[in-house]
Amino acid sequence: MTNKTQWTLQALADFLGAELSGDAQTVISGLNTIQDASDNQLAFLANPNYQKYLETTRAAAVILKPELADAYPGNKLILANPYLGYARLTSLFDHAPQQSTGVHTSAVVDASATLADGVRVGANAVIEAGVVLEEDVIIGPNSFVGANSRIGRASRLHANATIYHGVTMGAHVVIHSGAVIGADGFGFAPSNEGWIKVHQLGGVVLGDRVEVGANTTIDRGALDDTVLENGVIVDNLVQIAHNVRIGENTAIAGCSGIAGSTTIGKNCTLAGGVGLVGHIDICDGVHVTGMSLVTKSITKPGSYSSGTGMSLSADWRKSAVRFNQLDKMASRLSALEKGFKSRND
Repeated sequence: MTNKTQWTLQALADFLGAELSGDAQTVISGLNTIQDASDNQLAFLANPNYQKYLETTRAAAVILKPELADAYPGNKLILANPYLGYARLTSLFDHAPQQSTGVHTSAVVDASATLADGVRVGANAVIEAGVVLEEDVIIGPNSFVGANSRIGRASRLHANATIYHGVTMGAHVVIHSGAVIGADGFGFAPSNEGWIKVHQLGGVVLGDRVEVGANTTIDRGALDDTVLENGVIVDNLVQIAHNVRIGENTAIAGCSGIAGSTTIGKNCTLAGGVGLVGHIDICDGVHVTGMSLVTKSITKPGSYSSGTGMSLSADWRKSAVRFNQLDKMASRLSALEKGFKSRND
């Protein structure tokens, strides 16, 4: 289905494979939240905290779970996962401007670069020697693609993205503005004369459907490549160091940092501000909560946290004092246990 400004509710139900209840010819011209939707917009209810708005919503229709269908008398699309349905519908209502076809006259494209059919290169972009841009790739204005890099079919670099030399991307990759892929990893050897740079000889490999947020950096490998497998999504302002390997469909939220040579498994999530030290392994199915510091390998799937949650400053200071007393308290408790045991023997 192609993007347009209006859809009938029946067309949207068919697109999602949802059960429709109500007027199939209701015209939908946009999406919105259940509390703010107007009478020509489609809303969705995924979080039970918003169920109260079913009584007051002005939405033309609502996407609901089957168990909530009877709670709403209006037009509805009944779907097991309303949020997923909403996510899929956004593709139909996305009206972001499309970049002009062809190569802009101000772009600099090396004669040895290969540009397949449908490639678009924006103003002032630079494509260096040996680059391969597969079908329908879009290179945004002021972006840079370094020598011998390869960008897969229907991938997109937004404006001001930087791809160093020797980077390989799969199909349908999205790189947002300000992201830097393939900069040198932080490798230096100490000497009597100061720090000696370790030149980074590897590259970066991104699988299919990888998305990299604005101002995120992914360093090239020191010897082997830094690798993000298919379906990995990375938020804004994330640092991924050299020789990190991230498994399929793992998601990393903003301001996280991953030190070098760490391996993260498939279907993991790192919440905002998570830090991982280097040279550790995280197994599949691990979920790390916000602002946690991971200092050792994780071998069992599940949710992991570190640090302390917010409290009043006065209470936190008392707790901080007690943290420093834990060793003494443990010693005293051990002594008491020994004394208790000796009296009972």
